Amino acid sequence: MNPIGMTPGQVPAKSEARQLLAGPVPTTGGTGRFARPGSLFGPAETEWDDNLPVPPSRRPACGILVAFANVMVVLDMTIANVSLPHIAGDMGATLDQGTWVITSYAVAEAICVPLTGWLTQRFGTVRMFMIAMTGFGLFSLLCGLSVTLPMLVACRIGQGVFGGLIMPLSQSMMSRLYKPELLPAAMARWSLTIGLAPAFGPVVGGFISDQISWHWIFLINVPIAMVAVPLAHAWLRPAETVREKRDIDKWGMALLVLWIGALQIMLDLGRDRDWFADPLILGLGLVALVGFGVFVIWELTEEHPAVDIRIFRHFNFAMSVLSLALGQGAYFAGVVAVPQWLQTTMGYSATSSGLVTAVAAISGMMASQVVLRIMLKVDPRVLASFGAAWLGSTLLLRLAWTPQTDGMTMAWMLFLHGFGMPFIMMPLSSVALSLTSPDEIPSAAGLQSFVRTMASAVATALVLTAWHTAEIKARAPLAGSLHMDNAMADLGRAGLPEPAALSYISNLLDQQTMTLGLLAVTKLTAISMFLSAMVVWTMPRVELTRFKSNRQLMDH
Repeated sequence: MNPIGMTPGQVPAKSEARQLLAGPVPTTGGTGRFARPGSLFGPAETEWDDNLPVPPSRRPACGILVAFANVMVVLDMTIANVSLPHIAGDMGATLDQGTWVITSYAVAEAICVPLTGWLTQRFGTVRMFMIAMTGFGLFSLLCGLSVTLPMLVACRIGQGVFGGLIMPLSQSMMSRLYKPELLPAAMARWSLTIGLAPAFGPVVGGFISDQISWHWIFLINVPIAMVAVPLAHAWLRPAETVREKRDIDKWGMALLVLWIGALQIMLDLGRDRDWFADPLILGLGLVALVGFGVFVIWELTEEHPAVDIRIFRHFNFAMSVLSLALGQGAYFAGVVAVPQWLQTTMGYSATSSGLVTAVAAISGMMASQVVLRIMLKVDPRVLASFGAAWLGSTLLLRLAWTPQTDGMTMAWMLFLHGFGMPFIMMPLSSVALSLTSPDEIPSAAGLQSFVRTMASAVATALVLTAWHTAEIKARAPLAGSLHMDNAMADLGRAGLPEPAALSYISNLLDQQTMTLGLLAVTKLTAISMFLSAMVVWTMPRVELTRFKSNRQLMDH
């Protein structure tokens, strides 16, 4: 006799099939006890007393599997950044052409993330998770085997399509694996992967590119996917959600592709084309603005929207996502800017710059253990505002950096900086989903991931533009303050011929202006962190131990 009372060989009715998809049902009337047959991947027979479909003995392993899949995808967002010079050089392309390797992935990911809610309702959460992992692994293989830049860009689009789904799917899966009282801690651990993985990306990407080959930054995903998909099939099937055949919101999807694609391409190309002074960038901006407005109106009036933006009616959800966006954007922009400065100004290799910045991830892991212990006892607003203020304050410490600052000093400041990240990411990620009803969790997770993704993209574009602008403004005063005759005479006495002396002075000037530009954008990211600390206090108090009362929380 199986869990829904069928004899071997009996064909389930449609209603019974729905029960199988929804998870196990009580083995006896009203007892709340569940049973599942075992497999090669788990115990032979397990009974448990809660309302969750996965056996308690298997839940920790399932949680690790889901979180590890998320690490793989988030890591891939930054691992390719430091490998661009290797990729462009190997394929005979310019560095500007090589940036399409990043842009193509970002556009595809941004488009697919908000569709997660609709896809899970149509195909099921576990099924979509396995499809996404399979597709991500397949396109990672094709990326690693690419021999031309157009082929690599096309494969990166496919990688982004499937990779963009894994983050929100893994987040929504957590609510199917843990009881309400354990879910905040589980969600906190999951959210930690979003903050730590980008910091390790430059280290992994730099080491692989410098020591092996850039192809392996993609091929490394293949064995992981090959192991993760069978395990997901064996362990997570009981957590499958009921599928609902819904009409396809074709116009909503088309508008989503239009405005996000235009916005992402505008952000990636704008800095090199002087932004809105260029007709192409101006046109992309107008398309993104008008497309976004029409998209919002359409989705609010559509009965079965592709993206359920009505979830933003929950004030606490909207404010927690806004605070997360401010913090995530500023943090991610720093992850991108500092390694670039170390490589272009300080002469660090890709691997060395990654090692310096990775210390923030180490301190973040240490701090996460503290957050896990106090998160259910302390007001989440206190933790989040403390974390954001800490991050902003440690950013201000970087204003003392100069081209003469040694690597150990920079690593120590970045180590201090990393302590604040779990205090903001872990509570707010848990709060956001605690404020939505169970049927809205996939859509809420997709929207939260989408806002974080777009915040990172927008912040990176703004920071790099502000950096370039600050360099230009700083260069003229510095050049005017130079006493060229005295400098050339001193360098000549040191044995440098005139061309070499001029090159030395120019390089010194570039080094100083790039450092001043970095300090200028550091101030901007610190301001964003302090704004995030203030936004948190627009929410009423939320106790994470009250997950069962999320209906009451939504009424605030």
